[in-house]
Amino acid sequence: MIRTAFILSICLAAPLALGGCAAMRSAGEGASTVREGFVDAAAAPLEDLNLRRDEIPTVLLQAEAAPYDTRNLTRCASIAAEVRRLDDALGPDADEQPAPDGRLMSERASDAAADATLEAIRDTATDFIPLRSWVRRLSGAEAHSREVQAAIQAGRLRRAYLKGVGMQRNCAPPAAPSWFQPERRRRG
Repeated sequence: MIRTAFILSICLAAPLALGGCAAMRSAGEGASTVREGFVDAAAAPLEDLNLRRDEIPTVLLQAEAAPYDTRNLTRCASIAAEVRRLDDALGPDADEQPAPDGRLMSERASDAAADATLEAIRDTATDFIPLRSWVRRLSGAEAHSREVQAAIQAGRLRRAYLKGVGMQRNCAPPAAPSWFQPERRRRG
C-alpha cells in the first residue's frame, strides 16, 4: 500500500516538475529577449532626434513610385516573385492564415512580459525628452516617420493590386489571394 502511494505520488508530481522546468526555461528566454532588446529600447530617443532611422526597403520605394506598374510582370511566376518581395518587407497579407503558434502558454506569457518590459523601457527613455513632439518635428524624425508609413501603405496597395492582376490572369497564390482557386483550362 505504501509502495503504491509512493509510485502514485511520483506519477502525479512528475508533470508538475516538468511544467515548472518549462516555465523556468520560458522565463529565462524572456529575460534573454529583454537583454537583447534593451539597447534598441533605450536608444529610442535617437530616433526622436533623427540620429537613427529605419531604412525604407527598396521594394516599398518602388511601390510608392509606381504602384500600378505591370512592366515585366507578364507571367504568374513574376507576379508571385514580386508579391513575395512585398511580403518580405511588409509581413503576411491579410488574406493569409497566421502561422500556428505552437508555443507553450508559459512561453507566450514570457514573450508578452518581455515585450511589455521593452515597451516600458522605450517609453521611459523617450519621456526624458522635453517637448518631444517639437523635437521630432524640428529634427525631421516626424517627417521620416510619415515617409515610412506612406511607403508601407504604397506597398500594401501594390500587393493588393498585383494579387488582383494575378487573379485576373488565373494565377495561383501567392500571385493571387490565398483563397483563389485558378480555373483549370481545357486543352484542345
